Amino acid sequence: MASRGFPRGTILLIGLASATVTAIGISSIKGILAPVLLTLILSICAHPVRTGLEKRGVPHGLATGSVILVVFLLLAGFAYTLVIAFAQFVNMLPQYSDQFAEIGKNIAAWLQSIGISQTQVASVEAGFDPSTIISFFSGILGSVFSITGVLVIILTMLILMSADAVYVPTILRQLRPRKPDLVTALTGFASNVRRYMVVTTVLGVAQGALNAIALWIMGVPAALLWGLLAFLCSFIPNIGYFFAIIPPIIFGFLVGGWPTVIAVIIVYGVINAVIQSIIQPRVVGNAVALSQTITFFSVLFWAVVIGPIGAILAIPLTLMGRMVLIDANPSAQWIRPAIGDTTETRQIMKTQDAANKQERQSKRGARTTTTPGDPEPDGE
Repeated sequence: MASRGFPRGTILLIGLASATVTAIGISSIKGILAPVLLTLILSICAHPVRTGLEKRGVPHGLATGSVILVVFLLLAGFAYTLVIAFAQFVNMLPQYSDQFAEIGKNIAAWLQSIGISQTQVASVEAGFDPSTIISFFSGILGSVFSITGVLVIILTMLILMSADAVYVPTILRQLRPRKPDLVTALTGFASNVRRYMVVTTVLGVAQGALNAIALWIMGVPAALLWGLLAFLCSFIPNIGYFFAIIPPIIFGFLVGGWPTVIAVIIVYGVINAVIQSIIQPRVVGNAVALSQTITFFSVLFWAVVIGPIGAILAIPLTLMGRMVLIDANPSAQWIRPAIGDTTETRQIMKTQDAANKQERQSKRGARTTTTPGDPEPDGE
């Protein structure tokens, strides 16, 4: 006699509880897990470079070491540039202390006029105090220096992962006869993540450079810093644009008033629309295959679980979860259209739209062939 299974509702509740416990556990070790996940994504992106060098006759050790060195130098160079930009910004900020204080007073007066309590108004006004702003950015600068430990973890993991990656092709060939779906899911995940990250990085560099040049031309302070911010935020779908544009708007208003603010909004809007809304979707194609709702939620989820790196790696980490839970499981493939893989769905909709259009044309043709004086068919 077959045993009776659990009700579907119970299974869903157990699954949600397990996911919650897993997320809490991941969050508790985010200090070491975030750089490890970042290193994993970087290793996946750099893997074709190493194999390409080996195909050209470069020894395994030299090819692996070259890739590690280049990736680490790029990360260290970016971190060093970010530190310099933050330091220059903190040193520059006192020049605008009076203007920040004036903005705080104006906002406080407006809040009082609409009935906000004095305590809340005082808290908002204190946020515009120049010393508070300098302390905030100085704290950010101090936290940037703590990335030295993160860079050490990344360098160590890059060395170890690159060494282990030598065996990956052979391991996949060993697994394919027994677990073909798992191997297909792994290779598809690596290919999709590589395509997404490489394209986003290249376009993010272009976006950050164009924004920095435009801000420099408009005279907005710390243009390099805001360009770096635009580059980082290009990895954050949907909401990254809003994080990137707020500081340039504020400092554009301080130096040029409303005309500069309008110019910043137009420049950022055009660059973002062209790069992220037109070019990126065409180049990335179906590599992501996640709905807009899932994409937005993934940014919030991974940012809460492992911090800012989670927001930047939200798409690759979500693809990893989909690979483990859905792509490697043939019985779960039916879920893919529900979470964003709408290739087949769009084809069905096009076919249905074509059929509906043909049906409407047939009905219009039938009506035009019947004159008002002609008798209606009796159906016999």
